[in-house]
Formats: sequence, structure tokens, C-alpha cells
Amino acid sequence: MKIFNTMTRQKEEFIPLSEGEVKMYVCGPTVYNFFHIGNARTFVVFDSVRRYFEYRGYKVNFIQNFTDIDDKMIKRANEENTTVKELGDRFIEEYYKDADALNIERATVNPRATHYINQIVEFVKELIDLGYAYETNGDVYFNTKKFQGYGKLSKQNIEELQLGARIDVDERKKDPMDFAIWKSQKPGEPAWESPWGMGRPGWHIECSCMARDLLGETIDIHAGGSDLAFPHHENEIAQSEARTGKTFANYWMHSAFVNVNNQKMSKSLNNFFTAREILEKYDADVIRMFMLSGHYRTQINFSLELLDSTKAALDRIYNSIANLENLLDEVKVENITESEKEYTKTLTSYRQKYIEKMDDDFNTADAISVIFDLVREINTNVGSNSSKELVKYSLDLIRELGNPLGILQNSKKGSIEEEIEKLIEQRQQARKNKDWALSDKIRDDLKAQGIILEDTPQGVRWKRI
Repeated sequence: MKIFNTMTRQKEEFIPLSEGEVKMYVCGPTVYNFFHIGNARTFVVFDSVRRYFEYRGYKVNFIQNFTDIDDKMIKRANEENTTVKELGDRFIEEYYKDADALNIERATVNPRATHYINQIVEFVKELIDLGYAYETNGDVYFNTKKFQGYGKLSKQNIEELQLGARIDVDERKKDPMDFAIWKSQKPGEPAWESPWGMGRPGWHIECSCMARDLLGETIDIHAGGSDLAFPHHENEIAQSEARTGKTFANYWMHSAFVNVNNQKMSKSLNNFFTAREILEKYDADVIRMFMLSGHYRTQINFSLELLDSTKAALDRIYNSIANLENLLDEVKVENITESEKEYTKTLTSYRQKYIEKMDDDFNTADAISVIFDLVREINTNVGSNSSKELVKYSLDLIRELGNPLGILQNSKKGSIEEEIEKLIEQRQQARKNKDWALSDKIRDDLKAQGIILEDTPQGVRWKRI
């Protein structure tokens, strides 16, 4: 299995720290609002990475944090006249609702930053003692020039980073690139006791602390959205490796952005969608398949039209699933024949093709193409004359390959047929109204899904191709 490692900018063979186990840390949400579709892509992508590791037999210790103390949270809590804790509690629950609806597996642990204050204070103290951090009027900063490897993830030196990065100008810093690992309390802010006075953790320190506590000083994979590579992940590396003298993570993975209608998602452009808004209109399978239809390191363009296209494509697979489910009730022959046993080798070859695609840096786009090829194979060669054993094998194989992607696990038996009947009724009404364009469109749409209509004296009948 190969993973593109952001640190080395190349695909590398995955070699875990412990055989058969994966220690994986993924940066989670700041819980002050519902998560948007850009966040959703990151969560779906790394959920599928985790699922695929499990499919390949690994035990995955999957950590995803909640940032529950942050400038945005303080601002939102003040606006709503509530506490930061109450705000965090509320949006953690909302996160779980939307993540569950997207069929995202629960993390092994979802640590909260505010539950790690004591460990964070100890972490900061050690960095000061080692000479990598300094205190100024209650604030503690990490000295980036002290850490020789700073910039190795983003492949820039400190001088280049100073020119190109968004850096807070602060006279209390020894250098503009230094970043806060402990912030002194401002009036009205929540705060905790520390050797430097009342304050709260900086954003970057929490992940270093929680990853070390829950996974160890060196982990297999650290992942997140591409916007986190700098400065967040760069800063995590600096403070973690300064403290331990060891490699923080062996593999770094970053998922690309989601554009909306070919533009960057922005509230000011009014093209900002939350996952919850989209879940009200589309099934999780549609959203997940859309998110995974491009390689995770490639930007994808989001639009409702593209989701509709994804739904139509997904319906073709579910038509096949519904057909196989119906065949299980209808076929007369129970046991697989000798010729069918030989044919299962053809079907099994699709599993190997799928694994080859997913083993190559989790290429979900090509893996989905393999599933479509498998479905076409099954539609052509598995039917009413097949044995029940072959039908079940075919159905199980489709579901097996869908599972690491978090799709194709639903039963569409009955619901697909009801939908077809409704479309036939709409077509009949269109014909009565002499709306031939709509009538033809419904017929063609059904044909694209593998459904053929036959006009008979007894009415319209339909069958699967």
C-alpha cells in the first residue's frame, strides 16, 4: 500500500510502527457552528481511509479532536450570550448528528482541548525548560528559529515564510514567525491557572498534546485539510519534535479544497453550504460518492447539478442491487453450478482491481469506476437463470467494495420499484398532455438507469436490461 506523503512530496510504501495497527490523528472541527461541505469532504475522505485500512485487516486507532476553546468560539458565545462550554457542548452534538447522517464512523476517541489543560500546561513548561519557548507578560511563544527543521513540511525556509504567510504582528514576539502556545487571559475570556497566570492554550499546542497522550510520541499518519499544512501542522511538528527529539508523524496526508460553482466557497459570495443543508436534499450515499469521485488530493467542484448527476449514477448501481435482491426471492436453483463457480473467478478479479486502485494512495475515483464495471458485468451475466448462490455472491461483492467508501449498504428493494412506477405515471400524464419532450426524457432517463419501458394494450410494463 502506498501513501503520498506531504512531507516528502512522493508516494511511499506504508510501513506501520506496529504490525497490523495504524495510529492515525485527523484534525477535527472548531465547534462553534455546523460544519460545511469543505469540512465534510475532509471528514469523508479520512473516514474512507480508515475504513479501507480496516478492510485490509488493520486495527485502526483513529483520533479526531474537537477544538472547544478558540477566538471564534469566544466571539460566538458572547454574541449568543452563552458560555464557551455550552456552545461547545451544543455543536459537538450537532457535529455527531451530521457526521452520523453522513455514515462517518465514530472516532476511537474525540478528545476536547479543554479536557487537556493540565497536560498542555506541562507540555508548555517542558518547551520553556528546553529553551524552545519563552514567556512574555503571561503569553508563551514558541521560538521557531530555535527549531532547525521549521518549514520542512511546507518546504520553505523561515525567511520565505515570513514574506508569504499571514502572521500576526506582535511586538511581544522575539520574531514575527514565533507562535503562541499559551495566551494570557483577556477581560471576559474563559481561562485556567498556569505558572504564567490565568490563560488558555494556543490552537496548535492542543493537537500535539492530545496526539502524544492518545497515540504516543511518534504516530503513523497525521491528516487534515490542505489549509492546515501551514501553519497548523508545521507548528505541530516543531513543538512536538522539539519536546521529544523524535519524528512526530511518519506520513502526512492532506485533502484538497472544495470549490462551489467553480469559485472558492465564501460566505461573502453566498455560496456557502453546510453539510446539514445538503443532507436535507440528498442521501448520504450521494454526498459520499460525490466527495470520493475525485482523488482526495485534487480539488473538486461542488454544484447541485453535479450532485444530481452523481445521484443518477448511484441509482444505476442501486437498480442492480434491487434487481439482485429480487432475484434472491425469485430464482429456483439454490446451489452454484460448476460453470458458475468458474465465472466467480471473473467477478473476483474486480476485487483485485479495486484493491490495486485503493492501495495506490487511496484512489477512490478509480475504485468507484471498478464498481461500475463490476455492476455492468453482473447486469449482463447474472439473471433469472442463475443460482441463488451466485446471485448472493454478486450482491455481497458489490456491497463489500462499497463498504470502505461508506456507500451501497442500503436495501433499495421496493423503494426503487415505487420510484419507477411514479415516473411511469408522470410519463403517462405527460403523454395525455401531449408533452412529448417530458415523456421522452422520462423514458430516456429510465433507460440510462437500465430500465426499459414497453407500451402494451394492458398498459405500460417495465423490465431491467
